[in-house]
Amino acid sequence: MASRIKSIHAREVFDTKGLPTVEVSMLLEDGSSGLAAAPGGTSRGSSEPFDLRDGDQSYFNGMGVGKAIHNVNTEIAGRLKGMDAADQDAIDRALLELDGTGNKSRLGGNAVIATSLANAKAAAGARGVELFEHLGGGTEIPVSLANIMYGGPAYVGVAGTADFQEYKLYALSAAGPKDGYLRISRIYERLREMTVRNQGFGIPRLAQLAGGLAARFDSNEEPFAAVTALIEEEGYIPGKDFGFYIDMAATQLYEDGKYHLRADNQVLSREEWIGRIVDLCNRYPIISMEDCLHEDDWDGWVELTKRLGDRVQLVGDDLFTTNPVRLRKGIDMGAANAVVIKPNQVGTLTETFETIRIAKAAGYGTIVSGRSGELWDPYIAHLCVGQSLGQGKMVNCPAGGQHLNELMRIQDHLGGRAVYVGRSALAKFL
Repeated sequence: MASRIKSIHAREVFDTKGLPTVEVSMLLEDGSSGLAAAPGGTSRGSSEPFDLRDGDQSYFNGMGVGKAIHNVNTEIAGRLKGMDAADQDAIDRALLELDGTGNKSRLGGNAVIATSLANAKAAAGARGVELFEHLGGGTEIPVSLANIMYGGPAYVGVAGTADFQEYKLYALSAAGPKDGYLRISRIYERLREMTVRNQGFGIPRLAQLAGGLAARFDSNEEPFAAVTALIEEEGYIPGKDFGFYIDMAATQLYEDGKYHLRADNQVLSREEWIGRIVDLCNRYPIISMEDCLHEDDWDGWVELTKRLGDRVQLVGDDLFTTNPVRLRKGIDMGAANAVVIKPNQVGTLTETFETIRIAKAAGYGTIVSGRSGELWDPYIAHLCVGQSLGQGKMVNCPAGGQHLNELMRIQDHLGGRAVYVGRSALAKFL
């Protein structure tokens, strides 16, 4: 077959945080090729695959990836050569069998995901189709969603910033991804002007965060009040034209069974913390909240879902780590009602597709997400459209970014077949 794998080669490249990562080139017998790199990630769940690092402290503080690269160029290349790249399931199954561990720790999750992605790209090339067409063939352009501010100990870690990790806005009444970005950008610019005026503008670790604002506030409620006021000042209606998507990254706030809110100078029990979350949702146009509780506090997630699940999208990222087993557990228990989709959290595209199927069958929302440190590759835009996920954490203000550009390219490619899902992706919560 023309789509048989001819060669695989891995190399070390550097991600947008300046750290080494694995890049894999795959060449097929028909001349088609695929190139992919292992994504990064700052805030990582404990159930994610193991990124194999060299541990040599004299080289990038032990973060070199020579071992993972060696595994690709020897064992993985030897096993996959001659296989049909068109059969993604067989390729990924071979990778899992070759690794032989539950968390990809022998070959390295970074080696495995880069190979899996490179194979999909090569196979799409052999078929002569766009990547999104190869990854499922969907035609839905996701609802406009963009980040406007960062906070929290993992991303910012500076006294005076709010405790939650990401503050995003949905542009609910936008006509498409470009229009939505323009609207959100206006709110971002107003927020930036306000924080500069108040001398509260901080940009710690700006390069690692791919741009964006890390503003200083006196409490965790103040950002919600400030942004809601800005939305109204621009002539929009909170909850109708704009809504919040908040990544709380609560595992980063959790210590000794309590939630530590530095910005509020408070330490809360689980019950008190859930009460605080409910109060915020009662007072502000919060549509989605991600990682609201500790990643292993299943009972807490169940209680929160009982209290808010009919009106707020409660999203598991560290809770589920794109893992089919953890997602099934959450569905059975009634924990959360949506899942973040990150292929490198589980290790292969085939496992990612399984998680998506499980989520959709249970009526759970699906939100694809990039990772901090990703390179040039907007593959998650293709995954989002191809799998008809409807939502994506891909766009940042002020930079816009590669994923927004790729969504617009995909929309152009689809022409009249493109369907902008808009607020319908969140209909049950609006």
